[in-house]
Amino acid sequence: MRNLLLKNLTLAIYAIVFTTLFSACSGSSTQQAEQKQDSLSTTQTSMKDYIKEETKEEREARMQWWKDARFGMFIHWGLYAIPAGEHKGKVLEKGKIGEWIMNSLQIPVAEYEEYAKQFNPTKYDAKEWVRIAKEAGMKYIVITSKHHDGFSLWDSQVSNYDVMDASPYKKDILQALADECKAQGVTLCFYHSIMDWHHPDAQAPHYPEYNTDKKQNPNFNRYVEQYMKPQLKELVEKYDPAVLWFDGEWIPEWTEPQGKELYNFVRNLKPTIIINNRVGKGRKGMQGMNEYEDAAGDFGTPEQEILSGKSNGLPWESCMTMNDTWGYRKDDNNWKSAEMLVHNLADIAAKGGNYLLNVGPTAEGEIPKPSVERLAEMGKWLQVNGEAIYATKSLNNFKEGETIRYTQSADGQYVYAISLKWVGNQLNLKNITPKEGSEIKMLGVDTPLKWTYDATKGLTIEIPKDLQAEAKRPCKYAYTFKIEGTEKQ
Repeated sequence: MRNLLLKNLTLAIYAIVFTTLFSACSGSSTQQAEQKQDSLSTTQTSMKDYIKEETKEEREARMQWWKDARFGMFIHWGLYAIPAGEHKGKVLEKGKIGEWIMNSLQIPVAEYEEYAKQFNPTKYDAKEWVRIAKEAGMKYIVITSKHHDGFSLWDSQVSNYDVMDASPYKKDILQALADECKAQGVTLCFYHSIMDWHHPDAQAPHYPEYNTDKKQNPNFNRYVEQYMKPQLKELVEKYDPAVLWFDGEWIPEWTEPQGKELYNFVRNLKPTIIINNRVGKGRKGMQGMNEYEDAAGDFGTPEQEILSGKSNGLPWESCMTMNDTWGYRKDDNNWKSAEMLVHNLADIAAKGGNYLLNVGPTAEGEIPKPSVERLAEMGKWLQVNGEAIYATKSLNNFKEGETIRYTQSADGQYVYAISLKWVGNQLNLKNITPKEGSEIKMLGVDTPLKWTYDATKGLTIEIPKDLQAEAKRPCKYAYTFKIEGTEKQ
């Protein structure tokens, strides 16, 4: 195996140095050595400070593709898919998420490592995964390169706790996905956890509660410099991700200065890369927006919620599950409907945000059928209505009533009124002034619709009789009207 000799030599040094310091992990492959080879040093002697030096115009240009994309797939996949919510007869409580099973059921490091020996996802098909995302209308994929449990989905040169060395699968999952994303025109991005329950210099010694605010590992900075940064360098240089999506920043070992330094470290590796605000300590609660102005990171990360209104300037992405968990949990069948998912997408786009919708593949490597079915429905809707979502802008008044959401074409020529329910015989819009003599169409219908406008009553659009039959409509769940005009001031 490539570089296996170097890996084993390095880890042998680790074992000698740390055996006495971390007796609780004795005999476990978690004992990883200090990385002493100069060739793997992460020191950057002349780092540019992108937080201070990047102009607003440069930032906006770097972020534009991401803001235009609007819709992405989140993939939470790792060893936690094997227990799938149950370990040695203990079942996770209702509401507990699958990928946190190591912490929630207080599984010792050595015991949890046994799952690595079972990880053999022979049904993993990167081509199929990317196809599912692309046909759903998703423009980018964010996959967990390493979650809190510390297991890496690529062939890391600073760890043997990865898919190539610790599992029987012996294939680089990220490389296969990177190749398929390139082939199918989907942008590849990585999630990466700052917190690490497996590494002895990180949260492993905090067992039985790895995620605690009552302890700090005195060797955490060594983990950052000699393990986390080298792994990030590998990810950036080998796979060229467009986004790094950090998580686990709430631990007491991590500080805002470290977050800003890590932000610049990654940007110096790849200046065009986009990084979320969980790289530092600026995130305010699950709403995910910044608590202060100079926080590190390029976009906010609302989790399991959608902002009530537009952002005051910080780009944002709402990450949400289709059921109740991120990582696969076999007993979680609380699936959101395709209609709800479409409505979420329309609402988020109207408010100027992105929608990062999660799938949690099984241990065998398959995306669950209910997820695939819902994504296919979203793809059908976007085939008809995509121009009202991608590369659009928000209006000052992004909604009218509870069932209308507005977006605007990038050039400002068209307004899209997305109705979250069937409108009946006519649709009345008070916020839009149509261009005199222009055509108004329902996306997916070739024939222009009749309309009238009154400065007091607003715009009234007539809906043809033949569209009243559900089978004759161009799509389900929500209906878009393309209007050449402007927002009423």
